[in-house]
Amino acid sequence: MKILQKNGDIVEMSFEEQEGKKAFWHTSAHVLAQAIKRLYPDTKCAIGPATKNGFYYDFAFSFSFTKEHLAAVEKEMQKIVKESHPLHVSQRTRKDAIAYMESREEVYKLELIRGLDEEEPISFYKQGDYEEFCSGPHLSNVCQIKALKLLSIAGAYWREDENNKMLTRIYGISFPKVSELEKYLHMLEEAKARDHRKIGRELQLFMLAEEGPGLPFFLPKGVILKNILIDYWRKIHSREGYQEISTPIMLNRQLWETSGHWEHYRNSMYTLTVDGEDYAIKPMSCPGGMLVYKSEPHSYKEFPIRMSELGMIHRNEKSGTLHGLMRVRCCTQDDAHIFMREDQVTDEIQGVMKLIDEFYQKFGFSYEIELSTRPENSIGSDKEWELATNALKEAVTQMHKSYTINEGEGAFYGPKLDFHLKDCIGRTWQCGTIQLDFQLPQRFQLEYIGSDAQKHRPIMLHRVVFGSIERFLGILIEHYAGKFPVWLSPVQIKILAVSDKYIDYAKTVAQALRQQEFRVAIDERDEKLGYKIREARMEKIPYIIIVGEKEQRNRTVSVRQRDATFDKQELGEMKLNELISFIRS
Repeated sequence: MKILQKNGDIVEMSFEEQEGKKAFWHTSAHVLAQAIKRLYPDTKCAIGPATKNGFYYDFAFSFSFTKEHLAAVEKEMQKIVKESHPLHVSQRTRKDAIAYMESREEVYKLELIRGLDEEEPISFYKQGDYEEFCSGPHLSNVCQIKALKLLSIAGAYWREDENNKMLTRIYGISFPKVSELEKYLHMLEEAKARDHRKIGRELQLFMLAEEGPGLPFFLPKGVILKNILIDYWRKIHSREGYQEISTPIMLNRQLWETSGHWEHYRNSMYTLTVDGEDYAIKPMSCPGGMLVYKSEPHSYKEFPIRMSELGMIHRNEKSGTLHGLMRVRCCTQDDAHIFMREDQVTDEIQGVMKLIDEFYQKFGFSYEIELSTRPENSIGSDKEWELATNALKEAVTQMHKSYTINEGEGAFYGPKLDFHLKDCIGRTWQCGTIQLDFQLPQRFQLEYIGSDAQKHRPIMLHRVVFGSIERFLGILIEHYAGKFPVWLSPVQIKILAVSDKYIDYAKTVAQALRQQEFRVAIDERDEKLGYKIREARMEKIPYIIIVGEKEQRNRTVSVRQRDATFDKQELGEMKLNELISFIRS
């Protein structure tokens, strides 16, 4: 795949590389804009970036653009691709760029150009009859786009500001091979069938209410599932020497100013006034953890100090971004902070990496690692950022793990390793993270007494494994399509009585199984057995037990299992102790 860079060089790059995908999908966005301008010349173009899964472009139409228009636009895009336009890059001064866009009355492009540095030349990429200012890179020729599909439309405020005009955003995907598009569209269909909102409703795990957008309600079965995850989390963290703490859900403005969140994260925080003083509901647990550390003196002999917290956090997410359990305004973050000496940094990073690896393997996930570097609105010196970034690189390299660089996407206080787990249909989800932080210990003036009897500043790791319990649950629901492993299923065994005459025996069986710590439910409804079996299957229960006259007489149970081929689902009649041994195995 040939890529045209900003300086005019053409380089070979694989579509599998991050920069290769970015160039491919960014060029596809330009093809979309070119098609729109051909079909609807008075349309105004805003922005059209590549995303992690394709591309989009925002337009201001003079009419109501709907999904019914997508087919014509897609057809025009395919026509442009067949025309095999090479891309050419040129440089313009800011003055010339403004004049060019004024002549085309592209008001949104003009606004962007006027916000650029006056001295820096502006690059323009041209393909056929379409030219746009852009920093690139792009494909050297649009003919490299062998397959494309426009997926959906949505509303989007210009510059994500609700006071600005609502634009029309068109989403699309493209690939260098037709087979890759077919595979992707199949994955979308599979994802639709696995939608955690639909399955969560069907399995009665959680609910969403108009009275609290982005604030999920967990139902009894969902609470069981959530608590299983929390119990497992606590077991592993206790084994690894973490001390669990709990900090308040709101703290005053002074704390958030000290941490830097008031300046750098203010728009994502909920605030209120208490006794005439500004407070904020916590969007993360770190600052509270700082106060716990400062509550008593520390010695170098105590390090590393590992503090964990299942903290309820709230973030002011825009309503348009809310999505079931995946994007919420309230969640339980499995936070932890490790305070350490400089000589312990590598070991502690690697210790967290091993813990994350163990967690993800438990659920059958593979993962990829991404190193996110210094963002624009960061705090701290160049030297501190360089030290922190190199420490993360070294720790990953020593563990013989590969990683990619995500430029400028670190936290405002430090670089981070993000862990993107891959589910069973190939989608990736960013969950775990390790952030190395020199800044908060300084801002909170954290200290410890070293071996030289002098005061020193600790270094700190922020880390999460699940990310948030809610989001991880959403991922699990879709990964398993609601068919949770036996250990994770809210109801592991459901008992069905052939008729009311055998309910008492069903209860005796249930009690015996509960004493063995199985999660059991009984269907006591006066319904036909076939109906109750179908319902239990739809609930994706791992084991269905049927009891009737024969089972009561023989003190046995008839068993059906979920996770088997159709002809092997019926295990037949079994003694209760045989069933218990079978399930445990």
